[in-house]
Amino acid sequence: MVSRVIPVEPFDLVIIGGTGDLARRKILPALFRRYLAGQMGKGSQVIGAARTEMDTEAYRQMVSEAIAEFGGAEAKNKTGLKKFLALISYITLDAKGDTGWEALHDAVQTDHVRAFYFSVGPSLFGDLAKRLQKHGMADDQCRIVVEKPFGRDLASARELNKVLARYFDESQIYRIDHYLGKETVQNLMAVRFGNMLFEPLWNSQYVDHIQITVAESVGVGGRGEYYDRSGAMRDMMQNHLMQLFCLIAMEPPAKFDPDSVRDEKLKVIRALDPLRPENIVRGQYEATETRPSYRKQVENRDSTTESFVALKANISNWRWAGTPFYLRTGKRLRERASEIAVVFKDAPHSIFGEDAGRHRNILTIKLQPNEGIELGVTIKEPGPGGMRLIDVPLDMTFAEALGPDQADFPDAYERLIMDVIRGNQTLFMRGDEVEAAWAWTDPIIAEFKEGEPPLPYATGSSGPDEALALIHRDGRAWREIKA
Repeated sequence: MVSRVIPVEPFDLVIIGGTGDLARRKILPALFRRYLAGQMGKGSQVIGAARTEMDTEAYRQMVSEAIAEFGGAEAKNKTGLKKFLALISYITLDAKGDTGWEALHDAVQTDHVRAFYFSVGPSLFGDLAKRLQKHGMADDQCRIVVEKPFGRDLASARELNKVLARYFDESQIYRIDHYLGKETVQNLMAVRFGNMLFEPLWNSQYVDHIQITVAESVGVGGRGEYYDRSGAMRDMMQNHLMQLFCLIAMEPPAKFDPDSVRDEKLKVIRALDPLRPENIVRGQYEATETRPSYRKQVENRDSTTESFVALKANISNWRWAGTPFYLRTGKRLRERASEIAVVFKDAPHSIFGEDAGRHRNILTIKLQPNEGIELGVTIKEPGPGGMRLIDVPLDMTFAEALGPDQADFPDAYERLIMDVIRGNQTLFMRGDEVEAAWAWTDPIIAEFKEGEPPLPYATGSSGPDEALALIHRDGRAWREIKA
């Protein structure tokens, strides 16, 4: 199998917040790897912009150090790094003032696609958009990339969309969610819509339930102040898990283009039943002898913010009526693991008798840490002694199925940044989609304020026991959290 790299047209990418953590850990290493792959068109340039006073040489040194730390094996390519750094420049920029904007205007190429990556807090998005227009850079060749959070509730999301819409058309706004750039997430669409095997079974007649798990083994770390204002519901459920939910549940789009795909995702959100209080469980991790509790890490001993949330959702449409979706996410859990499990119903009648046991087909889409797709099938256990049934996986773990060279996938940011340059919005959220997600989430968060505080759970566990009961009362069980 040969991987094809299709170069994009020459572009200018301006990273506003170019000295920040996201730029250092993700954006700059992603661009370096795309440069080494030959995907960046000749004449492209990357401009870092931030309040920090420094010159281009100092910024290039910072970029070099970031790539050495976060660039992986490719960072050893010193010749490639030297050439990549030659494309880098830096401008000191004031998001709320006029410092640096004329210099930025003069630095970007008028005949290039120009992408402005807002790697800053949402409170600055309006100021940045306004100044891009004021200084003549918000034309048809201009695109902006905005990071989550896209508001913290429906009202703020609407206001944010309204502000951006004053200066840019929706076709120019790229709301990035890195989960949608993962190879396996895109393979989910290929598996569903490219194989006759699955789509006829992808409905309530054959699917018993679907589980989506995004588990982290780390705590909140240095994000304590932000996280304590947001919690797992805002930080993960409303965006990352909601996006996975939509992709697994949506109807086949008429074609694979941005608006067709996003139209179908929006229909899923609008078909969601309101969440009942008994169908949601919140938790907060406790301390161990060596690791601090959530409240200790966020420096708020009275915090009622959740670090874990599990819920049961239902979709009121013809495809999914009666099929529950169980979603959970949390920090300080047993392992770092993310997966979607489509659990098919039992055979209507077993010809093998009670001794054969209970067996189910489960399609598992593994998102991290080992990306791949696995289908569990039931076979006869080899050997004499009667018909004993066992479940075995048909495993397409990419590293094993394709080999280590082919399974070294681009990081999600690599793919998404290149999609921005191409003008492909398929893997980016539309404004009405964001608002619909908040409209469903807001009443749930409002219940949190009136209800009980989060339940304590042990570090290294699967979350509160009540989360187990959430699914057990339906005669089902969570899948084991394992890497």
